[in-house]
Amino acid sequence: MAETDELVSAHCDADGILRLTLNAPKSRNALSEAMMTALASALADAADDAAVRVIVIAANGPVFCAGHNLKEMTAARQDPANAADRGRAYFTKVMRQCSALMASIPAHPRPVIAEVAATATAAGCQLVASCDLAFAADTAQFATPGVNIGLFCSTPMVALSRKVAPKHAMEMLLTGDPCSAPRAAEIGLINRAVPASDLTQTTMDTARRIASKSTATVAFGKPTFYQQAERSLADAYDHAAAVMVENMLANDAEEGIAAFIEKRAPNWSDS
Repeated sequence: MAETDELVSAHCDADGILRLTLNAPKSRNALSEAMMTALASALADAADDAAVRVIVIAANGPVFCAGHNLKEMTAARQDPANAADRGRAYFTKVMRQCSALMASIPAHPRPVIAEVAATATAAGCQLVASCDLAFAADTAQFATPGVNIGLFCSTPMVALSRKVAPKHAMEMLLTGDPCSAPRAAEIGLINRAVPASDLTQTTMDTARRIASKSTATVAFGKPTFYQQAERSLADAYDHAAAVMVENMLANDAEEGIAAFIEKRAPNWSDS
């Protein structure tokens, strides 16, 4: 199969875990316009699919994702049609497309987990940082190396700086040096680094634990997590308290509390 036949393959199992696999290994799963469109479409479809409870983003090949497709972007710069503005309009379109894709992940109603078997650089590192959780092979590496080619990783910085402490983020951004998976776990970019042979099992075990919860409850909690982080302490508590009141009135909260009191397993209705 040519890589353009299915840039993102999708498979949902009986537990409601949807695996979206980047499938352009020859281009190092670079975020071409087509790849971003395919991934955004798959995520949008999953948001409307009640059978999907958790999403895992993985990749085929020796690189998880190498970031933007620089060959595609260079060709666009050199296209006579873009000569008047040296590619400004094209670059603006691509950056907006990428930003919308990355922003859609924390905004997605389902938890999204990155399963990183290999290197993730630049916008590929941004993709990992944008996910709610991330697990990586202990041989994987992460980098924001744009500074090495005269292109500071400003958009990857947005996701990176929201997952790791400022000085760790700045070190990655200013040096462009690779960060090992164990170090990435230490600074909070990923949850855990595990042996490559255990990576998928680790990811899927976590996904199944999350999938066993009420999707309605998760849908209350995930957006609130991100929303409160952008507010002052007082506003964060006001917002979270209001959400918790609505959550308490939901069917699954009533069922879950009753099951806890009665010492039985809850029977979720996802409502």
